[in-house]
Amino acid sequence: MAGTPRRPGAAKAKKGGKVGTGGHGKQALEGRGPTPKAEDRPYHKAYKAKAAAEKHKQATGATPIRRGEFLAPTARTAGSAGAAARSGQRVAKAADASEVLSGRNSVVEALRAKVPATALFIASRIEMDERVKEAIKLAGARGIPVNEVTRPEMDRMTGFDSVHQGIALSVPPYKYQHPMELLDLILSRGQKPLFVALDGITDPRNLGAIIRSVAAFGGQGVILPQRRSTGVTASAWKTSAGAAARVPVALAANLNNTLKEFKKRGVFVVGLDGGGSMALPDFDLATEPLLLVVGSEGKGLSRLVTENCDAVLSIPIARDTESLNAGIAASVSLYEISKRRAALKR
Repeated sequence: MAGTPRRPGAAKAKKGGKVGTGGHGKQALEGRGPTPKAEDRPYHKAYKAKAAAEKHKQATGATPIRRGEFLAPTARTAGSAGAAARSGQRVAKAADASEVLSGRNSVVEALRAKVPATALFIASRIEMDERVKEAIKLAGARGIPVNEVTRPEMDRMTGFDSVHQGIALSVPPYKYQHPMELLDLILSRGQKPLFVALDGITDPRNLGAIIRSVAAFGGQGVILPQRRSTGVTASAWKTSAGAAARVPVALAANLNNTLKEFKKRGVFVVGLDGGGSMALPDFDLATEPLLLVVGSEGKGLSRLVTENCDAVLSIPIARDTESLNAGIAASVSLYEISKRRAALKR
């Protein structure tokens, strides 16, 4: 039988097995492997953010911001606490928890109020309006380093959902004292103790207002519980109008245990609550060593704290008024106590 005719010009078929490529096409068959992570792809925004973070961490030396002006090395910051403070949530009171305050008005106000700060951050190519110039001037006068950072780095520090306006201020963690050590110090000086403890106060502005009232009416310190409480944040510093630099704040691991220890040392523990059984004008222990416990505006004092109080006071108010702000209530009570103590000295 005749074979199949070949196409004109076709190559003659070779006898034997088909010759392979010797493995040269193996890589093409396997593909390029798994897709790299976003932070490892040079053209991805995550890669640029990672590079900026590493540069921020390892930066040393001075960086020029304007002709004839240089900036100090970048400082370590944390943006999560700043976001919590701006939203009114509780800020962690850990020893290494720092805060970043952002926004032109907020930063200028904090610097005016002499809030402790470790560094001022200015975004590159920022529009230098009067607020930015004042912030740089105030920081320079206080010896606070001024640092130029990139926009992505500023976003990372302050939180990607914040409006930082190209400026941020790093606030260091507050150094809390121990409640019993603070009491020992006051007793060693021969002073009559007057402290304020907070139970469930989560607004840093209330804390700042209470610190200011404690300073104004002769108190010696404020006690915060470890849990369910705000901390001494930049907002608290601003509201205290500088009083936070004079009034120590102590941190209690367990507020109820601290109340019991104070009572053992001869200090009367008095709660302040809208539903208190004793009216403030009828209070007759104002001239004794006192620890005033202020409850939250909504929930008041907790059950266990109420049980550990020697008395629970209420402030008489008009019937058409629901309640007083915790900071205002503390201020009114401290004024009444200070007035009674001043009358005793006459």
